[in-house]
Amino acid sequence: MSDPRDIDEDAILKGLTAEELDQLEYELQEMDPENAMLPAGFRQRDQTKKSPTGPYDRDALMQHLEKEALEHQDREDLVPFTGEKKGKTFVPKKAEAIPEHEQVILEPELEEALKNATDAEMCDIAAILGMYTLMSNKQYYDALGSTGMIANTEGINSVVKADPFKIFPDEPPNTTNVEETLERIHNNDSSLTEVNLNNIKDIPIPTLKEIFEAMKGNSLVESLSIAATRSNDPVAYACAEMLQENTSLQSLNIESNFITSDGMMAIIKAMANNATLVELKIDNQRQKLGDSVEMEIASMLENNSSILKFGYHFTQQGPRARAAMAITRNNDMIRQQRLR
Repeated sequence: MSDPRDIDEDAILKGLTAEELDQLEYELQEMDPENAMLPAGFRQRDQTKKSPTGPYDRDALMQHLEKEALEHQDREDLVPFTGEKKGKTFVPKKAEAIPEHEQVILEPELEEALKNATDAEMCDIAAILGMYTLMSNKQYYDALGSTGMIANTEGINSVVKADPFKIFPDEPPNTTNVEETLERIHNNDSSLTEVNLNNIKDIPIPTLKEIFEAMKGNSLVESLSIAATRSNDPVAYACAEMLQENTSLQSLNIESNFITSDGMMAIIKAMANNATLVELKIDNQRQKLGDSVEMEIASMLENNSSILKFGYHFTQQGPRARAAMAITRNNDMIRQQRLR
């Protein structure tokens, strides 16, 4: 056999007639019958050889289809319909009469009042009597909470509707002057005991580091909060250095920032040299802190007797239980000191 690579395809194509070339082109058409994105005419080859009879006329086509449908004979039913009724006729059961010894006899005035009560009033009465299964939770608690008026404007069988949407005003922006606050921290201002920089997005990272640097020598600020200030690891390292030297800060909030596990690990290790911090909040960082950081947090809390409040949502059961026991122990120690 000759090698297929030696075949001269051009010579073969030149020897084909026009009809043979059309047939070859027809066979080589690439179609995809399963591609629903293509029109029907492009999914398969055109297999019709009949020439078109004329332009498309929708009305004429519809008339032809209706005529064909009317002329087509209906298929006979396998079981012809005779109209005969089979089975037993449903007869509802009569309600059993309540025995005389079980009947509740009311006073004429009360019975007349209940007979003339509206559906809304009956709904409130049912709620007061504890029949909560006859109504929705909202109807039940509205009736119990109202005094001197009918709470439910509709009856027991009314459609449950959603509560109206309550619009809460946005929180006002934080108007704290960062530069002025930094200067007051540097000067150890006696009137400055709480620093709140929450939700100020445009504080530069160097300024945040300067705040923690100034806090090293400040002895009057008791609460520092920088939640949602876009603080990152360099700020966390500055915070760790501050915790090792500051002896007056009691509450620190660094929630909702961009601190990673490395920065948080530095803060947790710095707590080994801090005995004055009472409250520490570190939750809701951009990245998860990881198991190793959570284990370090649990060890820190077990060795620290000053932390009474710790804000962090643990992902592991072991560190969570250890942290809870440590916080409970610290609070019990404070309670026992108060009782002495």
